[in-house]
Amino acid sequence: MESFILWIMAILLAPFFSGVILKVKAFFGGKKGPPVLINYYTLIKLFQKGSVYSTSTTVVFKLGPVVSLCAAVIALMFLPIAGRQPLLSFNGDVIFVLYLLGLGRFFTIAAAMDTASPFEGMGAAREAYFPIICEATMFMILVLFVKLTGSLSLSAYFAGSSPMEIWHAAGPQMVFVIIALFIVLLTENARVPVDDPATHLELTMIHEVMVLDHSGPDFALIELGAFYKLFFYATMVAGLVFPFDLGSPIAGFGLFWLSLLIIYKVVGVTESVMARYRMDLVPKFILTSFALAFFAAIITLEFIQ
Repeated sequence: MESFILWIMAILLAPFFSGVILKVKAFFGGKKGPPVLINYYTLIKLFQKGSVYSTSTTVVFKLGPVVSLCAAVIALMFLPIAGRQPLLSFNGDVIFVLYLLGLGRFFTIAAAMDTASPFEGMGAAREAYFPIICEATMFMILVLFVKLTGSLSLSAYFAGSSPMEIWHAAGPQMVFVIIALFIVLLTENARVPVDDPATHLELTMIHEVMVLDHSGPDFALIELGAFYKLFFYATMVAGLVFPFDLGSPIAGFGLFWLSLLIIYKVVGVTESVMARYRMDLVPKFILTSFALAFFAAIITLEFIQ
């Protein structure tokens, strides 16, 4: 029951935390900014509208938002929230979750290609290219975690005192893992400096250009899926940055939500102090995450031997 309640809280609060990023960016811009609940207002407005479909689209275009949302929601079921056991767990679930998120990305790309728009095809090509490097980084981090824990389950990495045990086993190299995972967070969620979610210039967009033809409830589903995906990666980063097990459930819950708020604020600060990279520099930026993860894994494994 506790795991189910935490999963429901994640479903309900993910849009709120994304609104925190907008508040931080507005603060750095010297503006009041939108209310922190702006994402809820936007979702309600979108669900009240109707969807418009081009005559060139097929059922694939309609499946894109649904599959991407379902993939993100199911991924949250395997995620230990606040250090508690997830709703679903089995040995090897981390592989399943990574490819489940990949399935959501595939259908988003397929929906963009289904419009026969050259702009959406351009964004789809970028979306297909950049996450390949992120997958290499994630699997390198996975190699390290499997060596340290002997398990292929997310609960073995982020539940209970597991994060602290990983820190004790890996040592200072975990700083590299956290930085690498944060770069993956920015890339997978199309944040600055990889992409700018606030821009509407097709030539510079990645994720936003793929959903230009979606409207109404379909666009709301895409937005929800993006909120949940960001929550998924932010929770993993928060679990490694604040690996403390305070013993008390109430204190543990408080620390988790506070740490998650800090991670979202860091994302907002990053977007406020950095500009989006040129497209030819984005792969080099993402490759940095792989280099850091590889460096941490090699040093740690050599130390263990």
